[in-house]
Amino acid sequence: MVVELISPRQAAGADGSDASDTMSSFARNVSAMLERTEYRRCDKGEDLEGIYRLRYKSYRSNDMVPDNENHTIHDELDDAPNVFRFGVYIDQELVSTLRIHHVTLATPMSPSTKAFGDIVMPMLGEGLSFICPSRFASDPDWSRVYPQIPYLTLRLAGMACFHFNAPYCLSTIREDHAGFYKRIYYSEKISEARAYPGVYNKVVLYRADVNAIRERSLSRFPFFRSTPMEQRMLFDMPHVGELAPLTILPTAKYFREAA
Repeated sequence: MVVELISPRQAAGADGSDASDTMSSFARNVSAMLERTEYRRCDKGEDLEGIYRLRYKSYRSNDMVPDNENHTIHDELDDAPNVFRFGVYIDQELVSTLRIHHVTLATPMSPSTKAFGDIVMPMLGEGLSFICPSRFASDPDWSRVYPQIPYLTLRLAGMACFHFNAPYCLSTIREDHAGFYKRIYYSEKISEARAYPGVYNKVVLYRADVNAIRERSLSRFPFFRSTPMEQRMLFDMPHVGELAPLTILPTAKYFREAA
C-alpha cells in the first residue's frame, strides 16, 4: 500500500472507542508504550529485508496487494536519495515500519509526486517542501494487542516535519483511512481518487499544515514531542568516520519529566 493500513480499530482507543473521545487516557497508554519502543533507520541488509517482509505480511493480511513469490514489497522509491526507511521495535521485536521522503524541488521523488505530480510539482515550484510518509505497515498480530502502534509509528513523520522545517505533510492514502488523518492531523483533501501502481485500492492526497496544527497537536498528543537530538539521530547522516546509531530511543518522556 502507498501509505498506511490503519483500520478504525487501530486508530481508536484500547476499548475500540474513538481516540478523540478518550485521548487523555489513551495518550498515557501511548506514552507508556513509548518507554518500550525503539526506532531503527534501516539502510541495508537484514534490517531492510525485515521491513520489506513486514510490508508484505501486513498488506496481504488486508488483501491489498497481489501475492508474490518473494514475500516482500519494495519499489524504486525505496532507493531514492531523499528516502528514510524505519523499523519500529517494541521489546526488541519489529512491529511496524514507515518510509519517509523529504520532498523538495531538487529531490521530488515520493509517492505524492508519483501519483499527484500535477498537484505537487507546482507547489514545489513555489519554493515549498514536504514530508511524505508512506508504506506504513504494522504486524497484524501485534496490532491486535497494541492499538498504540499507529501513533508510535507516525510520530516519525512529525519529527521529520520539525527537523526539516517542512511546512506541510502530504499523505497518499486510501479514502476510507482519511478519518484518522483528519482527526489527528487536521489534514485536508486536495485531490480526487486515483489508481496507484501495485495496489488494489485507489488513493487520495491529504495535506496537513504543520505550523497551523503544531501546538494544538502537541498539546493533545504529548507523545509526539521530541528533542532536536532525537531528530538529528533519526534523519542526519553521520559524519565521516562516525557510525550511525543502531537504535534511537524516543525522547518525549523528557518533556513530561520537565513539566
